[in-house]
Amino acid sequence: MKVMCSVNPGHCTLKKYNFLLLIIIYLGLDTVEGVWPLPQTYISLPERYQLKPQSFSFGYQRHLAAQHSCSVLDAAFKRYFSILFPGYTSGNETISFSENEVFALTISLDHHGCEGYPNQESSERYKLSVSAEQAFLNAETVWGALRGLETFSQLVYQDDFGTYYINKTEITDYPQFNYRGILLDTSRHYLPVQAILKTLDAMAYSKFNVFHWHIVDDPSFPYQSHTFPDLSNKGAFHPVTHIYTQSDVRRVISYARMRGIRVLPEFDSPGHTKSWGKGQSELLTPCYRGGTPSGTFGPVNPALTSTYQFMASFFKEVASVFPDSYIHLGGDEVDFSCWRSNPYIHAFMHKMGFGLDFSKLEAFYIEKIVNITSVLRKTSIVWQDVFDYHERRKSLSVVEVWKQGCYLCEVRRVVKAGLRVILASPWYLDQPGPTHNWARYYNVWPLAFKGTEKQKSLVIGGEVCLWGEYVDATNLSPRLWPRASAAAERLWSNERQTSSVDRAFPRLQEFRCKLLRRGIQAEPLYVGHCKHEYQSV
Repeated sequence: MKVMCSVNPGHCTLKKYNFLLLIIIYLGLDTVEGVWPLPQTYISLPERYQLKPQSFSFGYQRHLAAQHSCSVLDAAFKRYFSILFPGYTSGNETISFSENEVFALTISLDHHGCEGYPNQESSERYKLSVSAEQAFLNAETVWGALRGLETFSQLVYQDDFGTYYINKTEITDYPQFNYRGILLDTSRHYLPVQAILKTLDAMAYSKFNVFHWHIVDDPSFPYQSHTFPDLSNKGAFHPVTHIYTQSDVRRVISYARMRGIRVLPEFDSPGHTKSWGKGQSELLTPCYRGGTPSGTFGPVNPALTSTYQFMASFFKEVASVFPDSYIHLGGDEVDFSCWRSNPYIHAFMHKMGFGLDFSKLEAFYIEKIVNITSVLRKTSIVWQDVFDYHERRKSLSVVEVWKQGCYLCEVRRVVKAGLRVILASPWYLDQPGPTHNWARYYNVWPLAFKGTEKQKSLVIGGEVCLWGEYVDATNLSPRLWPRASAAAERLWSNERQTSSVDRAFPRLQEFRCKLLRRGIQAEPLYVGHCKHEYQSV
């Protein structure tokens, strides 16, 4: 087709006017803006193929199928079939995976390892190739295959007549950071298990891989301990309706695993422990006024042997319930005033040679708890407060940076000390704010500090934090989504390819519509509409 241009720049006349019609028709085709988060390499061509739910199948490469199938992928096939073809039922309880189908997505794994749990070192790398009548997904692990299935699901679209299509595509993908977390706080407001499970679904859609469960805090202790049942009996908002039983916890962990998500529990101490004291006497420090007990209590009492005996028993149970090799020990925002008022604490500090430096007392306590969890073969994570006052930093492993200000300055200090870092400072979403401020969570550059490549490799990832002062099940999803997805792309995708908010906006807008169709109440980004609006009202 020839295009004839006049001398004046920018003025062209089509020699054949039917070319204009072809352009109009082509621009009118439904397609996808892209994948969220953006893959590392992504080639999509105009050639497209029709998908029919009655003749579409998932399957394993022959050598994998000959060994044995994978329960994680079998379950994912059923989930994603429903996502690809909403409302379609095959008429059978199970989907048939025949080799002679019109369009088949075939999975191959380099390492089977289907029965375990994802961990910090798990590979999520995958390659996806879509061509006529077939697609191939190769991954190093089952967790990478899950990420590839999510990508495949986002490539499928419908035209105005309801016909499903997918374009010829080549993708090679892997995450920029191995730790991509979301923190939910279930102490300040109790979140029903179903709300947590729905969040796990949405996390998988954005390729988050760590659920940081801030399960207890000052207001309530909803975790039901078998070893110390009074912790929830007396510390929860309600001992029956507002607790997480061991069965609930196992359900959350299993649900997360099937989506390639780790569950990282946090039991914060010595501060943020008022609810602990209701069910465990003599754990908290008695506060004094005028030389006599005031009847109030402060942080955990670090001067008593019984404190560490309790913690050893408690964390032994926690280690048996939560399979992840990491555990969050908190350590933030400890108020020293109660310790300062207690004469027995003063005597203990004098005995230990701490003088009047209460940060040394806290460091002593944290080191004891770190040692307890180390014996249980758990890698501990602490908030940055612990790093800031801790003199013996070599006993620490992972530091989570959460404070505002020059947070990259703190990241640089931590990695210079040879410790790993999780960045949370720029991704606090609990405060109400307009959805259009998603750009502030997108324009974050976790490695934009002066340091060696080795030091930058110690930044293992980042985390979106949704604290619970103003969040419960009524506003959990819209408060998180789609703003959390902005952080998801920053933690997954190549920085150079995702530096433009303007280019990202159409993809995020389309992804938000996908979330709505999948039942996630994601707030609108701006004026507009989705072809399939949220229906579950």
